[in-house]
Amino acid sequence: MCGILLTAMPASAQTVPPVLADSFPVGRGAGGQCQAQSSGRDPAIRGMFDRAWTLVCRDAARPVGQIYALRDAGTDMDALNARIASPRGAAITCGGVGGVTLPDIGLTMTRQCTLADSALPYRLRVIRRGKVTYVAQGLAAYGNALDLALRSVVTNQLIDEKAEITSLGGTDTAAFARLQAATVDPYTALGQGYRRNASGDYTQAAEYFDTLIDRLATDPDETALSPAERAIRAHEYAINRALQLSNLSAFDQADALFAQAERIDMADRVQLRLRRNFLAMHEINRGDLARAIVILDRPTADPALELSDEGGLVVTPRAAGEMNGSLPTAKALGMVQATRLTPEERAAIIDAQAVQLRGTIQRLQGDPAGARTTLERALADAIAIREGRVVSIMRLRAQLLAEIALTHEAQGDHATAESLLREGLALIAIHYPETVAMNGAQARVASFLVRHGRKDEALALYRAIIASTVENQSLLTGLTNQLQPYFALLAAEIPARPELIEDLFTASQTLVRPGAADSLEQLSRSLAAGPGDASRLFRLSLSLGRDIERTRIAIAQASDQASRDPAAAAQIPGLQQALSALTTEQTQTLAALGAYPQYRAVSKSILSLADLRTTLQPGEAYMKLAQLSDGIYAVWVDGDGATGYRVPLSTADMAAKIAGLRATISTVENGARTTYALDVPLARGLFVDLFAPVDERLAKVRHLIFEPDGAMLQLPVNLLIASQPGADAYIARIARPGSDEFDFRGIDWLGRSRAVSTALSVRAFRDSRIASSSAAANAYLGLGENARPLLTRPAALTAPAPGTIDCNWPLAQWNSPVSSRELRTAASQFSAGQAQLLTGGSFTDTALLGRSDLDSFRILHFATHGLVTAPRPVCPARPALLTSFGAAGQSNGLLDFQEIFNLRLDADLVILSACDTAGAASASETRAAGLSGRGGALDGLVRAFIGAGGRSVIASHWPAPDEYRATERLMTGLFAAPRGASMGEALRRAQVVLMDQPETSHPFYWSGFALIGDGARPLIATQ
Repeated sequence: MCGILLTAMPASAQTVPPVLADSFPVGRGAGGQCQAQSSGRDPAIRGMFDRAWTLVCRDAARPVGQIYALRDAGTDMDALNARIASPRGAAITCGGVGGVTLPDIGLTMTRQCTLADSALPYRLRVIRRGKVTYVAQGLAAYGNALDLALRSVVTNQLIDEKAEITSLGGTDTAAFARLQAATVDPYTALGQGYRRNASGDYTQAAEYFDTLIDRLATDPDETALSPAERAIRAHEYAINRALQLSNLSAFDQADALFAQAERIDMADRVQLRLRRNFLAMHEINRGDLARAIVILDRPTADPALELSDEGGLVVTPRAAGEMNGSLPTAKALGMVQATRLTPEERAAIIDAQAVQLRGTIQRLQGDPAGARTTLERALADAIAIREGRVVSIMRLRAQLLAEIALTHEAQGDHATAESLLREGLALIAIHYPETVAMNGAQARVASFLVRHGRKDEALALYRAIIASTVENQSLLTGLTNQLQPYFALLAAEIPARPELIEDLFTASQTLVRPGAADSLEQLSRSLAAGPGDASRLFRLSLSLGRDIERTRIAIAQASDQASRDPAAAAQIPGLQQALSALTTEQTQTLAALGAYPQYRAVSKSILSLADLRTTLQPGEAYMKLAQLSDGIYAVWVDGDGATGYRVPLSTADMAAKIAGLRATISTVENGARTTYALDVPLARGLFVDLFAPVDERLAKVRHLIFEPDGAMLQLPVNLLIASQPGADAYIARIARPGSDEFDFRGIDWLGRSRAVSTALSVRAFRDSRIASSSAAANAYLGLGENARPLLTRPAALTAPAPGTIDCNWPLAQWNSPVSSRELRTAASQFSAGQAQLLTGGSFTDTALLGRSDLDSFRILHFATHGLVTAPRPVCPARPALLTSFGAAGQSNGLLDFQEIFNLRLDADLVILSACDTAGAASASETRAAGLSGRGGALDGLVRAFIGAGGRSVIASHWPAPDEYRATERLMTGLFAAPRGASMGEALRRAQVVLMDQPETSHPFYWSGFALIGDGARPLIATQ
């Protein structure tokens, strides 16, 4: 569930004059190369009639300049320079004053300057009109954009010219999206976060809220806020982040953030209502409807008022401070933005949403008539606010119409239900075109059609959803409930209509687990913050995506008004032309980005079925699982064609079976790692559940590429039992007295006669296959066996912020280092001078991050602990590898997955011989590790290493076993493979050796290592 946008925006298409807008585009072409963002916090603002804008351009990673409109400021260049110095962050040296004439505004006073810290050319322009002095300052390379912005502000109209920019190469270190959130007025940034939430883009919403939280703690302007202002912002940011965590099923962390928000002394009526609603949504998310009702029933008496001594109502001093602090004075008085909602209107919208939540609960509890009465009241309350002409109310209205439709459907009035669903879809299409929100509204209609037997109509609508998602390279995270009927329909129809496998294959690639989406967003954030060409292009692609979204909204709104307003109709051709230019530029930008592994690791693009079949080699097959709600679906692709089917297990059944198997392989009892005899019937039964429809085709496969989902993320598929005779023989043998139940020789494991690779996605597998081999000069770098630390770590590295939860790992994690014996054994397989080791006190995070030669090794082998869970249930998980502690004040003894992502590698293979780097862990880790339910670090550590330049990764599903020197023997066997042997085959042969020894035949000893990437690549490429 999501919050609602609480800034007002006109519901009709219109052009807001630049001086009244929160932001405006600078220059035409591709929607404006730069954006001028209103900045109400600029120190140069001294009165309610002063204005300031920060100029942000697509390929720059920091603001490139500022524009000012200052009342009664005069034209003294030295005085103006001093007044506007703060945003520069550095001193400037300037030449004399000259004059330059600009179109539309005439002669300006100009000074050419240089930034003292970087020696970059800088420029000031000043022009006076009446009582207002207009100033433009910024990097000379962006001079044309600065001039266009200055002309737009002076004339109060957008200038229809292209911005010509001499790029600085994007060498700074702040991501474009975070940059926007950090430079715009915080209320505008908050509105952007709400809008992205409302449009269904929860990961970008998280970007804004995370930035606002960070900014509140570190920005000098923010730390100077009054206590009331600070409390309001901290509260709203916290409850929004809590709701997002709840939407990802991270209920423990959401509880912690909600509790943190409740400890903030708060009297603001809007904030109290927001928290009430978000807490109710949180309880609905985890299925506690009764608790949600209790929360909604809480009294909402306005604590801003109290009785005076004379018996009248007066505003309390604390509430007065909050009212005065809730908006900058000029904005509160309506001097700057006339469309901003008042606190009373915000409260009314939130109350309407609370009524909606109550009606939804009634519907879920089986009372459609009562629910409809409640929901219709909520709809009337929402429309009463500015006659419904607020964008956030459009989303709320659409949600209400959908809920009311479901009450009619429950009572058999299908015609009314369909009409209301389509009315809600029309509202979303105007204000959120081509977004996840629109796809969700379409999916609700399509689900209705499925329920009433209108299969072909439903298929057409679902195909439109998938086509939009693919075209926009977006994801359908959070829509699994609405898409479940589509997958069920396809699986049921494929036997009679085999061509539908193309639809199932394509749709399955648009689904990304919430945790994986969050992991992708964090890695995308790292990419956008980087200094290189890939980061510059990625920032450009993000900006183009936002421009495309804005242009589509403008087209949709103009089209809606065209029949009533000829002026709106006249706008459409120009908007369509701009959209075409934007999409062309975006296509070119994404094509250029495809050359960079960091982008490929976070790309949302998909592959066609024909492309995958062309990629597969003879004897190979690709099997993909997709979990939606309570359904599990399989897609099988091989040289003979493709098929798809529904796995005959519920998600709960699948999870129970896998938990049962894991409990016999590696479990902790009384603090000790324990292994039991594998449940052979369970391993055989799970194979039948997953592979029975393609069993005959699997028999011909020598290399299986498996893409897991759901609970299968925590179990290596190679330990499933592929045929019955060996299982029967084992069961018969252990029935005899004195037999060894841990001797599993003779069982036909799935991984015994075929190599098995694990894929992050179809596209990731294809990218791994076509990537060129490493050009590194050295063969091997082994890293591990951290040094045991002193009794305490430097407090500066570990102390939590006041009032927050301690999410540091206990020092004991570092006191049981993994032995380097396996590294030494592996290194001995290479010729002299081709292998290096980095262990003990030299194996620190700072040493690794400071090395410039990591790209000179073809194989990187880590033997250390992998921390893929959270230290406490209420803490976020950030997958990391444990290292030694480096220099005091610089090291935290961890190499986290974002740091890994920013390494520069040129490796054919990365080996993570660590605890659970691909295996089981708690639910809390799944947002960063990228797994659903219980899982591991597949989309965290592994994707980070692939983005850093690793072609393939070998990672462990459980702690690498030391008994019988199993891991050491496995690694020795791996590297003993003949030169040119494939990775998958080399690993399989090493595993078979262990399978055939009675003491290591249990899967615990041989099956835990998963090869992620392309197992057909050579282990050691011929140089």
